[in-house]
Amino acid sequence: MRLPRRPPSRRRPRRRREQLVESLTKRISLMGMQIDHLTEDDVVATISEALARGEGGWVITPNLQHLRKYSREAGLHDFFEQADLVLADGMPLVWASRLKGTPLPARVAGSDLIWSLSRRAARDGRSVLVIGGNRWSGWMAARRLHERCPGLRIAGMVHPPHGFDSDPDALDRIAEALEAAQPDLVYVGLGFPKQERVIAVLREHFPSTWFLGIGMSIEFVGGRVERAPGWMQRSGLEWVHRLASEPRRLAKRYLLEGVPFAVRLLAHGALARFRSPLPAIEAAQEAVAEVAETVEAVPVVETAGRS
Repeated sequence: MRLPRRPPSRRRPRRRREQLVESLTKRISLMGMQIDHLTEDDVVATISEALARGEGGWVITPNLQHLRKYSREAGLHDFFEQADLVLADGMPLVWASRLKGTPLPARVAGSDLIWSLSRRAARDGRSVLVIGGNRWSGWMAARRLHERCPGLRIAGMVHPPHGFDSDPDALDRIAEALEAAQPDLVYVGLGFPKQERVIAVLREHFPSTWFLGIGMSIEFVGGRVERAPGWMQRSGLEWVHRLASEPRRLAKRYLLEGVPFAVRLLAHGALARFRSPLPAIEAAQEAVAEVAETVEAVPVVETAGRS
């Protein structure tokens, strides 16, 4: 399959995104990034229903690092505008949305979505193809998905060679693999933004397939890297676990880049809330209601007056 040597069109996917979630139109803006107001269950149902109609799509799950790069590199904006679903994979994004007065319902972690989406795909008799940067991780991820999601069809695993993203012939070979397999879902674990560049090209030619950029999650699924305990994930401390596991590689990303940007993001959310009249009024009403409930809950103790 020969891919055309031209940039992918952005118009059709953007219209399709509006049609795809027309009943779930609420989106939250964080530093200009539009994030869908959806839970993990909403996402799985939306994708399953779209596949039943023969419609594909593209899911991006930005975390704090992705948002930091988005705020600095205008060239990345097109990916998020083209994607059909943009989901908050990071508690700082959820916290910032709450401070802003436009709360996201929950974090939708790509590492969790892989499993829930695969279980639903297995139930529906659908197929998955894995594109991974590491051959071992890709095959192990595909194997574990097959073992833990009975009924899921593994359409194949593609391991692109080093430098493939700048080699048109290598991209053609990936497209040929997809053409032969015709998967319903494609999990792309090549890291951000390389995987987004690949998806932007491929999705134009596979309109009935859903693409999900999974990044590091392919290592979690394959079992090569252990994920943080559940309580750390829920409390927004998953990054601490990863930092402890790979301090030399991740210290700069998390401590020198991530923490300062998280502070900036939370401050941005708080300031945006009180610059907008409606959220500020709603916040005041909520605060008054909470105080009223607290006062009502305090027991009244009657004492005898002094004689």
